[in-house]
Amino acid sequence: MRIQRGFGLRASADRAVAIGNFDGVHLGHQQILAVLTERGRGMRIPTAVVCFEPQPKEYFAGAEAPPRLMRLRDKAERIAAAGVDELRVLRFDARLAALAAEEFIGRVLVEAVGARQVVIGEGFRFGHERRGDAEALRQAGDAHGFAVTEVAPRLEGGRPVSSTRVREVLAAGRLEEAKSLLGRDYRISGRVVAGDELGRTLGFPTANLRLHWRVSPVAGIFAVRVSGPGLARHPGVASVGTRPTVGGGEWLLEAHLFDFAGDLYGARLDVDFIARLRDEIRFPDLESMTRRMQDDAREARRLLDA
Repeated sequence: MRIQRGFGLRASADRAVAIGNFDGVHLGHQQILAVLTERGRGMRIPTAVVCFEPQPKEYFAGAEAPPRLMRLRDKAERIAAAGVDELRVLRFDARLAALAAEEFIGRVLVEAVGARQVVIGEGFRFGHERRGDAEALRQAGDAHGFAVTEVAPRLEGGRPVSSTRVREVLAAGRLEEAKSLLGRDYRISGRVVAGDELGRTLGFPTANLRLHWRVSPVAGIFAVRVSGPGLARHPGVASVGTRPTVGGGEWLLEAHLFDFAGDLYGARLDVDFIARLRDEIRFPDLESMTRRMQDDAREARRLLDA
């Protein structure tokens, strides 16, 4: 899949296009992408997804924005796996936020992307103050020569699947429910960085992934499965948080892999979250923290072996 940042030059080919944040690439998004690729094949034209960085809520709400479910890199991998030909990443800034719906259609969909088919989710809004909607797209399509397909929401448990709902169940530790909304285990991916080796000193060496997020959608202690170089869903236990017992501050994922002694520094790992064990807490001393870590490891092994 080709990835392009910005508007670029005027489109040289017609495309079937989907627009949105696609945060989490959950089952609802996957349904939209399936319609997109089907339309592209039927019309014999390339497919493209248009998304935004930062996400609009992050731009407008700043520190109050909801936690992001995945990094752009991971989002791109999921979109590529759905069979999309191109990802167009637009910087969401004051200029883009000020574009009226009509300008967005003309500059982005028509000129930059070359839309002949536009695929959107139900309730999609766009343009300055979110004034654009499906009807505005249809009217513009009549003038500019593109069709609009509005995809009904994917329902699970009688409720629409959405990124907001995924965040809610992750925050509550309901990982099986999150899996039913995502179509897979919730995953955090990243490159292993050097740590202070406190875990190794305590008998629990960890692979540390720095989370470049203001806040994580998951927090606490988890049973996990880790994949990476030479690893395929290897069992382990992981903490996600700010390490209050040892004076941490930034968000960090620390994964202890059971029965593993290799060197993972610099490796890119995928950490799949299987079950939540407990909250992250502040311990009075390292001895009590180590005892609880031993209990956590036993419980994680039991759950993963079940």
